[in-house]
Amino acid sequence: MAMVKKILAPTDFSELSAQGVRYACQLARDVGAQVIVLNVIVLDESNTTSKREMEQHKQRLEEFVAKTVSHRADLKIREVVVAGQPYGAIVDWGENEKVDLIVMSTHGRGGLSRMLIGSVTDKLLRGATCPVLVVPAHGKN
Repeated sequence: MAMVKKILAPTDFSELSAQGVRYACQLARDVGAQVIVLNVIVLDESNTTSKREMEQHKQRLEEFVAKTVSHRADLKIREVVVAGQPYGAIVDWGENEKVDLIVMSTHGRGGLSRMLIGSVTDKLLRGATCPVLVVPAHGKN
């Protein structure tokens, strides 16, 4: 198995996604990998985003990572904000950046709840071209 050099950790700024980011960062420390923390601005029907909105998300991502990740000095972290639909943007970033692993948390919803709401994690498990590590909502950090 090839070494893990790049880990993609998507976030929507929730505490749940913070669990996935923390897990990705700990794994990156253990194996000497780079972490790309990705936030996707969800586009509406206009299919556009303003420069101001992009800058706000970049600032929020910077604050989120600073609050979420302890001991950042020993990590290689890249913070990225893109616009699109979460599943497509994550898959595209993973492929374009040639990431070795996607790490994200999940609500652990099942059955009707998952069918009605949909699951980015579920879609990634089925469609990503690299391995996807799923951290359960009740998992350890």
